[in-house]
Amino acid sequence: MRKLWNFLVEVRAELKKVTWPTWIEVFSSTIVVIITTLIFAALIGVWDKVLSEIMLRIL
Repeated sequence: MRKLWNFLVEVRAELKKVTWPTWIEVFSSTIVVIITTLIFAALIGVWDKVLSEIMLRIL
């Protein structure tokens, strides 16, 4: 039990050293991730449609 307590004390001390992002940084990063995901989803969808059409014409 003592080891667990020491571990938790050390974790708390380390978390105090962390530089946490601001709300604006988190929001901006989230927007970038969402936009990137949508772009890649569109590209994969177009590529899938093109390959499907190619396969239908071949077969």
